[in-house]
Amino acid sequence: MQPFSTLDGAVLIDKPAGMTSHDVVDEIRRYFGIKKVGHCGTLDPNATGLLVIVLGRGTKLSEKLMSDDKVYEGTIKFGESTDSYDTDGELTGSLPVPLFTLDQLNEDASTFIGDIMQMPPMVSAIKKGGVPLYKLARKGLEVEREARLIHIYNFRFTDYQEPVGTFKLACTKGTYVRSVAHELGQKIGCGAHLATLRRTVSGKFDVADAKPLDQLIQLSPAEFEKRVIPFLKLVAS
Repeated sequence: MQPFSTLDGAVLIDKPAGMTSHDVVDEIRRYFGIKKVGHCGTLDPNATGLLVIVLGRGTKLSEKLMSDDKVYEGTIKFGESTDSYDTDGELTGSLPVPLFTLDQLNEDASTFIGDIMQMPPMVSAIKKGGVPLYKLARKGLEVEREARLIHIYNFRFTDYQEPVGTFKLACTKGTYVRSVAHELGQKIGCGAHLATLRRTVSGKFDVADAKPLDQLIQLSPAEFEKRVIPFLKLVAS
């Protein structure tokens, strides 16, 4: 077996809003001339935060790293529902927001903690008959989806200024945080959607150790190599 190169491993990126996870992969591939590049866990275009990018033979570990638990921070706007469950979608409903305190909001949030069966949103990359759901949604179609078992370790609001609540959520892979926002709005009775989202932790990796993409692509090849977490260290993590 060939020895590992300095570019076989992973690099931690703080993804900006407005880019898809695949856009980030393309940027790394283009700027540093690396043929095999992948990511571990999609972030929606408007979401920011930790994106684990795997390089070279590090791509073989993408499934392992993708299965890690995640932590998110963000905001939920109550009183407005959208078809995508976030700000990207079309408004589907608007209702007055009832008066409630931060403690009352956290009581409702606590009911989501534990094992739950979650219905993926129509506007998602999950495929039905080989076609991504979001493509069907664009045609105005809604199809049956299979609920998925997820686990939410913690879901708590740290601030509420009507109609926006600031939260932190820890969960297993495959959790749609925007679905949690939508379902919480339904539970309260006024509707809601995910306003902002930032991933702060993925497995043992923290966004505090990540570098913003615009800064990363300004590094020299030698400086970039120093940011790569080696393959063998990933295996041991």
